[in-house]
Amino acid sequence: MKTLIVNTSDTQGGAARAAYRLHKALLASGVDSQMLVNVKVSNDHTVLGPELKIKRIINRLRPTLEAFSLRLYKNRKPAPFTPAWLPSGDIIRKIKQINPDIVHLNWICGGMMGIESLAKIKKPIVWSLHDMWAFTGGCHYAADCVKFESGCNRCPVLGSNRKNDLSKKVFDRKRKSFEKMNRLTIIGLSKWLEECAKSSLLFKDKRIVNLPNPIDTDTFKPIEKVIAKDILGLSKNTRLILFGAIGATSDPRKGFKELCEALAKLEVNEIELMVFGSNKPSILPVFGFKTHYIGHLYDNISLQVLYSAADVMIVPSLQEAFGQTATESMSCGTPVVAFNATGLTDIVDHKKNGYLAEPFNTTDLANGMAWVINNESYNELCENAREKVLVKFDSKVVADKYIKLYEKVLENNGSTEAN
Repeated sequence: MKTLIVNTSDTQGGAARAAYRLHKALLASGVDSQMLVNVKVSNDHTVLGPELKIKRIINRLRPTLEAFSLRLYKNRKPAPFTPAWLPSGDIIRKIKQINPDIVHLNWICGGMMGIESLAKIKKPIVWSLHDMWAFTGGCHYAADCVKFESGCNRCPVLGSNRKNDLSKKVFDRKRKSFEKMNRLTIIGLSKWLEECAKSSLLFKDKRIVNLPNPIDTDTFKPIEKVIAKDILGLSKNTRLILFGAIGATSDPRKGFKELCEALAKLEVNEIELMVFGSNKPSILPVFGFKTHYIGHLYDNISLQVLYSAADVMIVPSLQEAFGQTATESMSCGTPVVAFNATGLTDIVDHKKNGYLAEPFNTTDLANGMAWVINNESYNELCENAREKVLVKFDSKVVADKYIKLYEKVLENNGSTEAN
């Protein structure tokens, strides 16, 4: 079986990291897997990116070009919205040239693929949803809006009151394209996202399944907290609260505002906060305890040390397709506190390996942090966290599930010969 993982980048962004991890897990399981990207960062020979320097430069500019049409909407929110109108360059040609049995799409925004190009892929397609974009009129997370269930228009993300706005046009373009895609299987990375896709107008007639992101539990494994804290220069008596995500302090969806409110209510002594994935905010919140902003981390070893040093990981996202930082933390034996909502409910088991706070109650979020940090059975929480990841999200376990799905897709679609 020959699979092709398609993603905008191989390592930049959470979806890229997840797609690349799946690619490596498939290779380790004996699958002939390649990855096709617009922006290649790694030096992995199994990842195919643009070969010419001019194409690499153009691909870096595509996200900016993609966003031009948004300038007409002066009242739009600072949230991602992708119209996907750019032609797909030579991506379709490369897919035909590679001639895989399965094309596994992942996050294909940022100017990588135009909506109309998707129907030109003449192979069975599996599409992992890393957010809600595939079934909306262009937004990546719909918040309280459910227009994707009936047809997008008057988009709140665009700040639009027009019925025939950009969201409706994008939605209609998707509908026309998806109607031509008869060999399409959708993967919701969480049960929440699976249900959202099933309720959507665009995917209601498609096959939709739930499969998670994989994680290498040999890479993300516990280091003794005393040793990890010593590496970071922290006192062994300090309780470390960890928070991190891409755009951790700038993306409202990641819950930094809610975290700040919860920390103001937290009654625990000798604590410090460490934030990764974002630089210091322009206005620094004052908590009354030391806070470290360490920016972006680009290697797994640094993340492993950080997760292992933490006494609790906070993932206060308002909406999350999956929750990769939660599985990374738990794989390193550190319990997670999150809101009892969206993708994180698949990962965290309340009062077993972490705490699920009432959405979006910051007092209960603070209660959850205190419950974990002061728990008399803390070591058991840590062991349970690691065990959950080993059983449900380990690379080998998850890769086997994807392989079975691929086999079923190919069986249902008959011959793997190129059309």
